[in-house]
Amino acid sequence: MLAAFISPYEADRAMARSIFAPDEFIEIYVNCSLEICEQRDPKGLYKKARIGEIKDFTGISAPYEAPRSPELNIETGKYTLEESAECIIEYLIQKQIL
Repeated sequence: MLAAFISPYEADRAMARSIFAPDEFIEIYVNCSLEICEQRDPKGLYKKARIGEIKDFTGISAPYEAPRSPELNIETGKYTLEESAECIIEYLIQKQIL
């Protein structure tokens, strides 16, 4: 099973991890600086959050707790979409999941 979550809090990620056996859960940190997130924002949500139109927006008016020890950390500011996907595929092959 593959699931993508917006989970800005460590406690939420820990709860999700606790549902699975240790070898069944892979946390992939899609790591991107706030600056790059804002540059890539096609809907202008970050701009709206900065001027107060959106409350409790992660990274602006609400906290983001970065993962402390994800199984995989993909720094999307350094890699293209294709390179990022390849990192994930390589990890899954290494772990004999694919």
